[in-house]
Amino acid sequence: MSRDTLTVTDSRSGQTYLLPIENTTIRATDLQKIKTGPENHGLATYDPAFLNTASCRSSITFMDADHGILRYRGYPIEVLAECHSFLDIAYLLSFGELPHGPERESWVSEITHHTMLDETAKHCMEGFLRDAHPMATLVSTLSALSTLYPEAHDVCDPSNRLRQIKRIVAKVPSIAAISYRHSLGYPYVPPDNDLSYTENFMNMLWKMVEPKYMANIVLAHALNTLFILHADHGQDCSTNIMRCVGSAQSDPYLTTAAASAAFAGPLNGGAIEEVFKMIEGIGSRQNVPAFIKEVKETRGKLAGFGDRVYTNNDPRVQILKRTAEQVFDVTGRDSKVEIALELERIALEDDFFVIRRLYPNVSFYSAMIYQAMGFRREMATVLLAIPRTAGWLAHWHEMLSDPEQEMAQPRQIYAGREQRELPPSELHAVVESEAGSWAC
Repeated sequence: MSRDTLTVTDSRSGQTYLLPIENTTIRATDLQKIKTGPENHGLATYDPAFLNTASCRSSITFMDADHGILRYRGYPIEVLAECHSFLDIAYLLSFGELPHGPERESWVSEITHHTMLDETAKHCMEGFLRDAHPMATLVSTLSALSTLYPEAHDVCDPSNRLRQIKRIVAKVPSIAAISYRHSLGYPYVPPDNDLSYTENFMNMLWKMVEPKYMANIVLAHALNTLFILHADHGQDCSTNIMRCVGSAQSDPYLTTAAASAAFAGPLNGGAIEEVFKMIEGIGSRQNVPAFIKEVKETRGKLAGFGDRVYTNNDPRVQILKRTAEQVFDVTGRDSKVEIALELERIALEDDFFVIRRLYPNVSFYSAMIYQAMGFRREMATVLLAIPRTAGWLAHWHEMLSDPEQEMAQPRQIYAGREQRELPPSELHAVVESEAGSWAC
C-alpha cells in the first residue's frame, strides 16, 4: 500500500477510512468502501466533463500547463520539431523510442507503400457532394475502410495492431487530398513514393500538369513542423473518445473515425476554423480597431486567443511564430494574413488582452500559416486531424496493452422521477388499443 494516504471521516456513520494516494490521485473505486450499509453501493465522484478525473495512465505525452512544458515520450517538443520528421515522431508516440537505421527505413517504407487508397474507398468518396465538409468525408471514409480490412477486428494481436497503425497513418493524408481535389473538381493525384510524407501530401494536393511535383522546401518543412506540433496533446476530447471507443475493442478504423468526429467540433480541433471565420468576418486590416472595440464590449467573438490548458505560454506557439515568418518569406502576406498580424500586435500590447492573458494560441498561428499557404477554411480542421491520427493510434495501442483498462462505462447520477404508475384511464386505453391490434 502507498505510504501516502487520505483520511476520510464519514459524518453519516462516524467511520474513518484511509485511501491510498499514488501520483497525487486516489482511486475512485476506493470510495466504494464508504457506505452506510450493506445494501448501499458506496460513494462515487461526480465530475461533469472529467475536469479532475484521470481515466488512464499514459507514458506518451507530458504536459505542465503552469510552466509551459510539452514533451513526447520525455523529449521536449522544441527539440523534436527542430530535428526530426513527422514519421519519426509518429513512431516515437506509438513505441516509445525514436527509430534508427533499418528500423526507421522499414517504418518509413511500409507507410509510404500504404498511401494508395483502394478503388472502393475512392468511389465512396466520389459520391459526396463537392461542398461536403472534409472532416465529414474523413469520418465516413475511415468507417468505410473498416469494411475493406476485416482482419483489423482482431485488436488483441499486437502485430496486427501495428499493421493497421501503419495503414491508417499512411492513408489519412490521401483521404484528405482526394477530398480537397474533389471539392475543386480536380482529378485524383496518386501518391509519389519518392517524396517524403509531407511532400507527398503536397503533391497529392497541388500537382497539376507538371511531370514531377517539386515541393517548396520551406513550405514542406513548415508542414512537417505543424504535423509534429499537432501530433498529440494528452487526454483532450478526441483522444478520450479514441480510448473510450477502443476500450470496447472496436476496430481502429471505426475508433479513429469516432475520434475524428469529436475532433471536428468547434470546441476541439474545429477551433481553427473559427479563427478563419473571424478573420474573414473582419474583412480588412482597417476594420480591426472596430472589431477590437466590439470584443471589449463583449459584442464580438474572439477566436484563437487564450488557452484553456496553459496558464503560461504554450511552448508550441513560439515555434509556430518562427515558422510563420519563414512561410511568409515564401508566400508573401495577403490581406487576411495582415489582419491576423494586426490582431496579434494588439493582443500582445493592449492591457485588455494582457491582463486577461488573451494571447494568440496555437490555433491562431496554425490558421495564419495555413491561410498563407492557400488553404480554405473548410480544410483547416482536417489538416490538424492528419497528424493527430498518430497520437490517437498511440493511445489506442497503449490502452489495449494496459491490463488495468476495461470497457469504459462511467456511472451516472439519476436525476429523474421515482417509480410512477400509469393513471387508470391511460392504462385502460393501452389495453383496448392492444386488444384491437390483436383482433386484426
